[in-house]
Amino acid sequence: MNYFQKTAVVAPALALIAMMGLSGVANAADSTTQAQLRPLNGSNASGTAMVEVQGNVLTLTMAAQGLLPDQPHAAHIHFGAEARHECPVMSDDTDNNGHINTTEGGPAYGDVVVSLTKTGDTSPDSVLAVNRYDTAPGGKISYERGSIHVSNGVAGAVSSGQAVVVIHGVDYNDDGKYDGKAKSDLDPSLPTEATDPAICGVLNVSQMKSLPSGGVETGSGSTSGIENGGLLALGVAGIIGGIALAARRRFSSARTD
Repeated sequence: MNYFQKTAVVAPALALIAMMGLSGVANAADSTTQAQLRPLNGSNASGTAMVEVQGNVLTLTMAAQGLLPDQPHAAHIHFGAEARHECPVMSDDTDNNGHINTTEGGPAYGDVVVSLTKTGDTSPDSVLAVNRYDTAPGGKISYERGSIHVSNGVAGAVSSGQAVVVIHGVDYNDDGKYDGKAKSDLDPSLPTEATDPAICGVLNVSQMKSLPSGGVETGSGSTSGIENGGLLALGVAGIIGGIALAARRRFSSARTD
């Protein structure tokens, strides 16, 4: 087989593999943002959250520790066009009671735009769907959910670092439950401990290009394989490089024949 015949065999293979590589890149995330969740209201909790954005679909992983164990912890993504796009500070405590409730934090982080429920609806309508939030066994949350559909505006806010993740629920009197005379600003049938923010973090652009590998609990659909787009592209690049090297060697051999 002469050089031109060998090239005729190699070139289509290169083209096919290049197309596979481009497909892998096209399926990679539009953006990935990450937040360090830091304590509010004297809680000893902390955590991290990562959101992968593809079009107007979010895939989120979140981990936290130090929360009130075995009690529901509402968690949300907040955004408001007029908000400061940050976590609240004590100057947001407008009633000067030493605690920041959810409403007082609004000027900092904005309204709820995504409810991070374990199952079912994820819209703001589920902001207080207590029975569908994580109950933090042992004080820890390990949350994964994909196929969260949002508006283009919300997706843009998450991608641009203007959205904020908040986990609620603070045990001010350390008695192991939500109680006390102070009532929630969101629902007067609940104590304020149940809805005051415990940890908060701004979703900033992440250096990581994809979520950690492993299955994601979607609740409604599947995101399986999303996290492998980058690895596919790298593998394809290696194959292309190997074939190109082989072609060059064959060309050199053909010139010496």
